[in-house]
Amino acid sequence: MEKTPKNEHPLTAMMIMALCFGLLAASCASLPGVGKGDVDSLSQSTRPSSLNEKGSAVEAQPVVECPPKRANFRGEDKSPEARRVADWVVNMGDNRGLPFAIVDKTDAKVFVFSADGELLGAAPVLLGLARGDETVAGIGERKLSEIPPKDRTTPAGRFVASLGHNYHGKDILWVDYDNAISLHRVVTNNPKERRLERLTSPTPLDNRISFGCINVPAHFFNDIVSPTFNGTYGVVYVLPETRPHNEVFTSYYDVE
Repeated sequence: MEKTPKNEHPLTAMMIMALCFGLLAASCASLPGVGKGDVDSLSQSTRPSSLNEKGSAVEAQPVVECPPKRANFRGEDKSPEARRVADWVVNMGDNRGLPFAIVDKTDAKVFVFSADGELLGAAPVLLGLARGDETVAGIGERKLSEIPPKDRTTPAGRFVASLGHNYHGKDILWVDYDNAISLHRVVTNNPKERRLERLTSPTPLDNRISFGCINVPAHFFNDIVSPTFNGTYGVVYVLPETRPHNEVFTSYYDVE
């Protein structure tokens, strides 16, 4: 085998380096306005963000944000709080594809929605005598006569509801079964309480009379509540009156 002369490898290397520098200079000269000293100054921002299959620059497409989903109140009067919570439920999908209702204690009003957030009906309500968002532990086991006025609250929260029957066999919507809180037809057993008149009064100030349950007009229960929740569960959102919304509904946010 022949040995390579000692001086042949350095000469070959020098020729290859000269050729490389020549090609680099030619490529820089082909860029308009770019000199040899500018090669290292090209920033990432001057390069195309992406290339198509043929190697041509592709314009970056703007990100299109979809508008938030909202509940449709169909022109029904509502408080800003009721609107915000309903929009959150629909946009978040918090109702999990179930019909839902929103009880606004401050306005003494209930709104019933289909699973996709279309209003099915609204009506005035009667609520617990005492203001407050909590319920007393074990109150569902007490007799009504044993519940003092200060404990007669309608608790705030998110409740999985279903139709059922009370101890007298009447159909009701159970909101909080363990604490015996339900939504049902207005009770008129005691004429002195004037519950029918309270429902039709123009102000919510006299709608505090119950032991905690939510009373609605009989026709509203028959025509809206019963058909909507028949054969399915639903979600009832009772808005707070003494606590922030995000404390009661942990994932709540303002869609706006």
